[in-house]
Amino acid sequence: MSLPLVRLPSLDLIKGFVAVGRQMSITQAADELCLTQSAVSKQIRTLEEALGVPLFHRGYRSLAFTEHGELLFKVADACVQQLQSVVGLMAVQRPRPVTVTMSTSVAALWMLPRLGDFLAAHPDVDVRFAATNTVLEVGGDVDLAIRYCAPRHAPIGAIRLFGETIAPVAHPAIDPRCLDTREALAAVNLLEFDYPGRPWLHWADWLAARGWSTASAKAVLRFNQYEQMVQAALAGQGVALGRLELLQAPLRAGQLRLLEGPRVAPFDSGQAFWLIGAGDDVPDPVRRVADWILHCAQEVRTAAWAPLP
Repeated sequence: MSLPLVRLPSLDLIKGFVAVGRQMSITQAADELCLTQSAVSKQIRTLEEALGVPLFHRGYRSLAFTEHGELLFKVADACVQQLQSVVGLMAVQRPRPVTVTMSTSVAALWMLPRLGDFLAAHPDVDVRFAATNTVLEVGGDVDLAIRYCAPRHAPIGAIRLFGETIAPVAHPAIDPRCLDTREALAAVNLLEFDYPGRPWLHWADWLAARGWSTASAKAVLRFNQYEQMVQAALAGQGVALGRLELLQAPLRAGQLRLLEGPRVAPFDSGQAFWLIGAGDDVPDPVRRVADWILHCAQEVRTAAWAPLP
């Protein structure tokens, strides 16, 4: 006698039963299903209640099929195996997205403002951006990486995208000559990326290099994420040491501007941004994403505010 579909147990219950039957272990089945042991145990109890028969003999740290359990497992296991094969085949046939990893600041400030142009030009390429401040190696699921480092630390095969030009920037409402004198400095807030090991992004070093080691601002607001500091600058909260290559979009839009005066000339930090993984033998979708990144980098290098090469 065949039951109507509506009366069949749910697939989740069948999956839980099959996983336990294959391992003869609640613990191992839970690991395979990424569930807790109690959740898998509840699935088995729910299935037994729905069928009205026990499916396992439960001993001390052991399981064994009942007659009904063994009968159900033979059929359910075969069906689940077929589903695994068919769904796995479909997953293989579906194109994998091109994964690009980069820091959160590069993603938020440089990549995302340009993403619409790529989607318009390449609607058939799926891209996944892995924004993290942890270095992810190219390989496996990661196709391309944008790294920030000095030239001597760049990996073999890395392609230089652009350097790093540092200059004070602020919202247009802030006096563009607010760093001209000690008195003017004392009236403004300074916004700082509070990251160790990068003195070129710290105001104390910037002021000391200009003979103002004893000068002080109204306040120094520190941020552990560079893009958060930029958001504060966009909101008019103070003056930031801008990484001009990453700030091209708000500079062009007039949301931020370079300050004026003899002390605020842009300088080269000696660091650079690099593209990793764009070799000659990469698949076509990866090559298209890499070429687009290189094109965007070329635009940055020829920006109107003339960053250092």
